[in-house]
Amino acid sequence: MAEQLNILVLEDEQGAGEKLIDMIRSFAPTAKLEWKRSILEGRIFIQEHPELDLIYSDIELLDGNVFSLFEEIHPNCPLIFCTAYNQYFLDAFRTNGIAYLLKPYSREQFEESWNKYQQLFAQKERKPDFQQSLEQLKATLSQKSNSHKSTFTVKKKEGIFILRLEEVLFFQSQGDFVLAIDRAGKKHILNYTLQKLEELLDPKAFFRINRSEIIPFASIQHFSPYTKNRLAINLLASQQVLYTSNSRSPKFREWVEAH
Repeated sequence: MAEQLNILVLEDEQGAGEKLIDMIRSFAPTAKLEWKRSILEGRIFIQEHPELDLIYSDIELLDGNVFSLFEEIHPNCPLIFCTAYNQYFLDAFRTNGIAYLLKPYSREQFEESWNKYQQLFAQKERKPDFQQSLEQLKATLSQKSNSHKSTFTVKKKEGIFILRLEEVLFFQSQGDFVLAIDRAGKKHILNYTLQKLEELLDPKAFFRINRSEIIPFASIQHFSPYTKNRLAINLLASQQVLYTSNSRSPKFREWVEAH
């Protein structure tokens, strides 16, 4: 693109913001870049600079979830989301989202998102075809949904066993690996990080309720207020109670209501 682009970056982490800006600069060295780290800063900037060409945005910022900003202010430009969470696909595609980068993303993945932006909005005077953008994102989501795992292999002294997702009560992070606790209370070691596991699971059926635990919808018996911003979740066929984090509680309610 020959013209100078106006690009806003919404990212609260120093390292992630620097990485993102370096990548943007490598593809658009003449772009005018602004970096904001909170919803409040983003709101003020978008209101004062409505002629943005592109927004790269994390989802969980210092002062909340960025979708609250995009529900209040509807930028007249495409959005590319960069996040460590995979359960926001549907929210992204209800906005002007055209791509979804899961951290830690590679240069090749970034380039794919940049090329998509160029294909859709190569001419600055062209009005953005948001419907076309959303259709492409739907196609991406469809491809991802076909790759969701339904079983895991578990190594035991007796041999290798198949663990089916319908047998799992919840998943719990234990450093570099994850424990799958089944409905009989048995623990199975999976050689995944919780973040990687989250990428492999269907976000409609599984939800990360805090930094260390993921639960399936099928395991929920009921939930109730625990503290002002946290929920206690009682699981079926067990005495197990898990707790949402402050930041995950609102999205958990929405996820449950969507079923």
